[in-house]
Amino acid sequence: MKRVAKLDNKFSNIKRANLEDEELTSALFNELDRQQNTVELIASENFTSKAIMSYQGSVLTNKYAEGYPGKRYYGGCEFVDVIEKLAIERLKKLFSCKWANVQPNSGSQANQAVYLALLSPGDPILGMSLSAGGHLTHGAAPNQSGKYFQSLTYGVRKSDGIIDYDEVRTLAKKNRPKLIIAGASAYSSKIDFKLFREIADEVNSFLLVDMAHYSGLIASGCYPDPLPFADVCTSTTHKTLRGPRGGVIVSNNEELGKKIDKAVFPGMQGGPLMHVIAAKAAGFFEALKPEFQTYIKNVLANAKILAETLKNNRFKIYSGGTDTHLMLVDLRPFNVKGNLAAESLCRANITCNKNGIPFD
Repeated sequence: MKRVAKLDNKFSNIKRANLEDEELTSALFNELDRQQNTVELIASENFTSKAIMSYQGSVLTNKYAEGYPGKRYYGGCEFVDVIEKLAIERLKKLFSCKWANVQPNSGSQANQAVYLALLSPGDPILGMSLSAGGHLTHGAAPNQSGKYFQSLTYGVRKSDGIIDYDEVRTLAKKNRPKLIIAGASAYSSKIDFKLFREIADEVNSFLLVDMAHYSGLIASGCYPDPLPFADVCTSTTHKTLRGPRGGVIVSNNEELGKKIDKAVFPGMQGGPLMHVIAAKAAGFFEALKPEFQTYIKNVLANAKILAETLKNNRFKIYSGGTDTHLMLVDLRPFNVKGNLAAESLCRANITCNKNGIPFD
């Protein structure tokens, strides 16, 4: 009920402001009703605060600011410079790192910017396969990363669903990828970033950690920190960080950061979305508070209880359980497909997503 009241409060003035556009307003309030009356189990659909939504819906929507603070191509940027600097400094503090870029419009574009900075077309890359829990941008065939680069993929062990680090090492030594990617979108166990670093060093590869799903857990000290091991880390801001929809890049290598800055702008994007960057700054401000760590601990506790309850009811959880907010449920023993299960749950006002299962 508290979430319902908060959502009502966030949207209290919208109807008065948009009476002329009844179709659009109706769709918006139908979505509000859906959010108020469902159990949301999709990590990418976390609920932001009123403050974050206020900054994102502010006059900053009107501001164009190509470039970086102090080095803009447009006038009138003195105040948005303050905002972007705040976002950068708060993000650096959140992850105890030396360099950060807050301009990527998404996690996918953050990854693409890293590729643009570090790779050339045709270079070999090694990432987690989509079927094992990896992300499209880690070298999947339909994605730009799978088309522009020589994509190699590793998976999980059939015995326990844990990343097959022996396979990672074997593939790396055989193919000597220029970039190794650690991180996943459907993998619930902890990732051994130190071991990934060792393998990358053995073949002189860059190590990118895509921590999009884990960043809020990492910022709270509830998941292994990849920053001491990765050359660069990317993330979204709207999952466990509980911020607006967007992306960020962080690193302790400031020289590498300079290359990535140029890859983001002018390499990948034009003018940054200043209203979103302000909302990111607000989200980082919230994540730096002690209450955020309490929130993350509650998320992890709830996820463990759900995973154990499912296991006690004969459902198989890949990798044996969860160390995160994620879990991958294998429905094959029940002869049920994921899409049908997702549709059925939706009718029961529980929102989740279908996903591939390793070795299916």
